[in-house]
Parts: sequence; C-alpha cells; structure tokens
Amino acid sequence: MNKEIVLTGITTTGTPHLGNYVGAIRPAIAASKNKHVTPFYFLADYHALIKCQEPEKVRQSSLEIAATWLALGLDTKNAVFYRQSDVPEILELAWMLACVASKGLMNRAHAYKAAVAENEESGEKDPDTGITMGLFGYPILMAADILLFKAHKIPVGKDQIQHIEMARDIAGRFNHIYGEHFVLPEAVIEQHGAVLSGLDGRKMSKSYNNTIPLFEPEKKLRKLINKIKTNSLEPGQPKETEGCTLFSIYQAFASPHEACEIRKRYAEGVGWGEMKQVLFEHINDHIAPARERYEALLEAPAHIERQLQEGAEKARAISVAFIKELRQAVGISRIG
Repeated sequence: MNKEIVLTGITTTGTPHLGNYVGAIRPAIAASKNKHVTPFYFLADYHALIKCQEPEKVRQSSLEIAATWLALGLDTKNAVFYRQSDVPEILELAWMLACVASKGLMNRAHAYKAAVAENEESGEKDPDTGITMGLFGYPILMAADILLFKAHKIPVGKDQIQHIEMARDIAGRFNHIYGEHFVLPEAVIEQHGAVLSGLDGRKMSKSYNNTIPLFEPEKKLRKLINKIKTNSLEPGQPKETEGCTLFSIYQAFASPHEACEIRKRYAEGVGWGEMKQVLFEHINDHIAPARERYEALLEAPAHIERQLQEGAEKARAISVAFIKELRQAVGISRIG
C-alpha cells in the first residue's frame, strides 16, 4: 500500500525561535515518526533568496535549521530530509509549470499584491518598483516543491492556503494539457497550533525582532525572558493569565497540570520577577538536552551534510524518474 506523502518546507532566512518550535517544528518532528505516512522536510534555500541577499546569513541559517531538526529527534529513517538546492529537478519543473501558469493567477498572489499596495501607499509611480521575479513567481516554485513528489497533504498556516490552491490550479492546467501526471495537493490547517507572543507582546516573529531563539545559551535566555513586557501589577495582586505573554509561553511547554498550578499562582498574585524565573527554569529544563545535541551538531557540520545528502538521494530517486516522464509528456526527449 502506498503511504500518504506529507511535505513541509523551512525557509533558511533566520535562527529558529520558540514560536517556530511550538507552532511548526515540534508537531513536525512528532509527525516524522508516523510510520503510516512518508514525510518530506526540506530546507527551502532557493526560496530564501527572495527575501535575503546575504549569502552568509543563508548559509548559517541552513546549518542552524538542519541542526535544530536533527537535535530535536527528526526521524530521518522514516522522513526524507533534504536541501531544496540539492534536487535540481525542482527548478526544472518550476520552468515547466511557469509555462502553463497564467500571469493573472500570479497577479492575485497575496505577497505580490501586498508589495504593490506598499508601493502605491508610498507614492511610487511604478507599482512594481523593487519587486523581483522571484517574489512574483514564488508560488510557482512552491508548486514545483509540492508537485514533484506527488505530495497529498501540505501542513500550512492560514496565510499559505492560497499557495496550495495555486499549486492545484497549475497542476490541473498541466494535467489538462499533457495528461494526468500530478496529484492535486490539499492544505492541512493546524487548528490548535500554538501562536506565541514575543518580547513586546506581539506575535513572535523575526519581522518584529521580538523573538527568543530556541537554543539560546542559559545566560542569554534568562536575559531575554527578563525583557518580556508585563503590566504594572505588584506582587500579591491577582493577575490574569489571559493575554499574558509569560503565561502563554509557559503553557506551550507545560502539561495541563503544570499550567493549572501556575493559574493558581496568578490568582494568588505571583510577582512578575518570580514568574519570569519560573518560566526561565521551565524552558531551560525542557530544551537543555536538545541544546546540548544542537551545539554538538554545529561542531560537526560534516555529519549534518551527510544527513542532507542521504535525504537528497532519497528525494532524487523519485524526482529524476518523474522529470523524465514529464519531459516525455511535454515533448522534450531524445530524437531517434
């Protein structure tokens, strides 16, 4: 029986933080151990070039993200873990898809429309000022990532649903012209995925510069937690857990019983300094074993590279044969 294929990409533009961990990485690591599916996880380094033109940052991010996933226990025997740039068939397929994707469809992409709107609001005469073809064609490359491996399910946030719908549209158009070759993917929305607040109370995001890196050393982790904004309520005054950044982060790492105990302490008027200490100790205890593995992996990049190359071999065992089929379908083949 063919197992269902689930595919997830991780853009290599930064250091993984606590929000990434609870919202995406932790559930994906758990899913990698599911023997009933074949999970594909890849470092989306070509996607990174759309937003980041700092080569060293892309390289360092690739190292840190790969080390993070491996340190947290990604099951590379069951999952296919690879770097996008190690599978050249992705870019070849992206061109094939670009030749059937309509410009009108790309015009409707949220990221492109947002960039145009920003230009118009700032008074730019040309609405496309500063917009690259990478940004404009991003949904096509994402479609190639998905369609090349005939992925069935794509776990995404709500802001990415449109890209899956576009991949379906492009695949359907290709299938209509050249015959049935692609599986139409489905978006899987994590309804209960945790969204953490950052240091300033807004959603934890690199865009807001309010993140807490996942494997920050103890001293830096403590300093960052101490920077989390709180209200002016004094120790002894009852406090609400609702809307409290400290509690939301604690809850994401706690058992229901532990969260219940902290709620009681809030009602009793726990001091913010005391709560920050509780949060620091709880997170530090939770991540310390993986942090140790992470730091060891950073010192052994050759091991990480072997893991990625093994994953690329597994990926290309599929992609090379499929691209050969697709070339034949579109009329690109040897003569005679």
